[in-house]
Amino acid sequence: MSASATNTQTVIETRNLCRHFGKGETLVKALDDVNITIEPGEFTAIIGPSGSGKSTLLQLIGGLDKPSSGEVILDNKDISHMSGTELSDFRRDHIGFIFQAYNLIPVLSAEENIEYIMLLQGLPAATRKRRVSAILKAVGLEGKGNRRPAQLSGGQQQRVAVARAMVSQPSLILADEPTANLDSHTGASLLDMMKTLNETEKMTFLFSTHDPKIMERARRIIRLEDGCIVDDERRD
Repeated sequence: MSASATNTQTVIETRNLCRHFGKGETLVKALDDVNITIEPGEFTAIIGPSGSGKSTLLQLIGGLDKPSSGEVILDNKDISHMSGTELSDFRRDHIGFIFQAYNLIPVLSAEENIEYIMLLQGLPAATRKRRVSAILKAVGLEGKGNRRPAQLSGGQQQRVAVARAMVSQPSLILADEPTANLDSHTGASLLDMMKTLNETEKMTFLFSTHDPKIMERARRIIRLEDGCIVDDERRD
C-alpha cells in the first residue's frame, strides 16, 4: 500500500504489535502480534475478559506506552518510535482521550477544561470560543460552561471530558471504559450522544469496554483473548 493510500484510507494501523512484561518463566504476553486497521469514521469496540490486553492496546495506540516490538502507525506516522516532545505534541494534535476517571482540572470551569488543549495548540481566541460554544451545545451542556467539575454530576463531567476530547478535532478518539463510573441511564445517554457526534462529525472512536451498551452501538467489534485477536466482526 502506498503512503498516500495509507493516509487517506486509515487512521490507525498496528503492525505485528507486541507488548511483553517480565522475562523467562515470568514472561507475560499482554499483546502478541496484533494487527488492526481502523478507517476514518469507525465506531469500534475492543472487548474481551479482564487481562485480555484491551487497555494495553489502547495505551499503545495512544502513545502512552511503548511496544516491545511492532509498529503503531497514526496518520501515516510511526508513533511507536517517537519520544519526548515530538510524541507529546503529536498526541496532543491527533488523539482525544476519554477515561473512566474524568481527569478534569478541578480549578477550571467546564469551558476552561474544554479549551485547555486548544490553548496548548496555540489556536486563536476567537476559534477557541466558537468551538467551545458549539461543543457545549452538542454535548447538552449549554449554559453550564461556567461551572467547575465539583458543581456537575458524574454524567455531566464525563460529557465535559467527551467535549474536551473532541473539540480539537483529533484524528482519533480513544475511550477506555468511558461508562464504567456512570449509572445505566446516564451511560446510555452519553453513548447515544457520542454515536450521533460520530455520525454527524465523522469522528473516529475506538473503545475498550466490558459494557454491553457500547457493544450494541458499535459498528465493529474486535475481541481479544490472551493478547491476541480472536474475532473481528463488522456490522452494517
